[in-house]
Amino acid sequence: MLKISSGNVCTPLGFRANGIHCGIRKNQSKRDLTLIVSDVPCTAAAVYTQNRVKGAPLLVTRDHLKDGRAQAVIVNSGNANTCNADGVEVAERMTEITAAQLGLKPEDVCVSSTGVIGKPLDITPIVNGLPSLIAGLARDQEHGEYASQGILTTDTRMKQIAVEFTVGGKTCHIGAIAKGSGMIHPNLATMLVFITTDCAITSEMLQKALSHDVQKTFNMTSVDGDTSTNDHVLLLANGLAGNEPITSEGPDFTAFMEALNTVTIHLCRMIAGDGEGATKMLECRVVGAKTDKDARIAAKAVITSSLVKTAMFGADANWGRVLCAIGYSGADVDVNKVELSFESKAGVIPVCVDGAGIPFSEDIAKKVLLEPEINILIDLHDGEGKATAWGCDLTYDYVKINGDYRT
Repeated sequence: MLKISSGNVCTPLGFRANGIHCGIRKNQSKRDLTLIVSDVPCTAAAVYTQNRVKGAPLLVTRDHLKDGRAQAVIVNSGNANTCNADGVEVAERMTEITAAQLGLKPEDVCVSSTGVIGKPLDITPIVNGLPSLIAGLARDQEHGEYASQGILTTDTRMKQIAVEFTVGGKTCHIGAIAKGSGMIHPNLATMLVFITTDCAITSEMLQKALSHDVQKTFNMTSVDGDTSTNDHVLLLANGLAGNEPITSEGPDFTAFMEALNTVTIHLCRMIAGDGEGATKMLECRVVGAKTDKDARIAAKAVITSSLVKTAMFGADANWGRVLCAIGYSGADVDVNKVELSFESKAGVIPVCVDGAGIPFSEDIAKKVLLEPEINILIDLHDGEGKATAWGCDLTYDYVKINGDYRT
């Protein structure tokens, strides 16, 4: 049985973390440097943005993970270290100085950055801040939160979760922190996700679990249609729970996958709900599709539609915009079978049956759509395929935030 908590990367055994302000960001109240360390070497897995323009830290981390091993990750916010002539050199240097002070090999340290693209990253504040960052490492909830705060940019709140589960009779944990608010679009968006676990599992099975999971979670999350340059999800497993290592598919791997999926879905909802300028979290559930792939295509199209997003902002039950998105999505759909409802804590209101509108109360629809969390329920009545996607409304504040993001 899964137990969900408000824990973070420090919840699994043997992980310490910290976050400080070192001077990359002008606002001294904002932490901008984070470190996560395992007491012992970990098996590791990662997935990266689909954008062809990739931040230098991703290139370095990908290279360091060729052996499927890692023990620490150093992360800065306030500067993406992307599209810089010396970007790789700076990213490598970050791993070298971190490794030296931790007594590790540079190749066992991963690196990540988030913030403004195309601005050279001065490593001086990182060099100066690293000793106090390391000295403050701890394995409690508070320091996990410091680490979470250190990776945020335009986020308005931390995103963290932990679960407890059982593998081979041993109690295991998965904990995570994430950032993501803008430049969020399927195929990994502007988000950094760091997941730790004390479960023993090979790097091959860890990669298999993560690569499979993101197709139904992070790749189904969108805020604004922009796929960023620095996104990646990093998963570290140190095995300190003491279970027999997971080396193949079976009940133990299934239990691990369930726990991982619980964590990632929670993070998706948090990221979508904290979209830049957002006032509402949207969840689009598609069932009855010919295939899961068709369901994913349709759900993505709905959740990324600017017209749907603005309608949700205005609490306008403009269901035709949803059908429009399904129609151009590319999914194999019989539009004459589509059934659609809107749902929230205020109730459920059907608005479309067999691809055509039905009478409904605009007043009741307004009440349903004024809630902070809205579900868009779609039944294609054409098969067993299903999928869920997460997003948010599109507001005036999104334009304000991004109109002067760099300056």
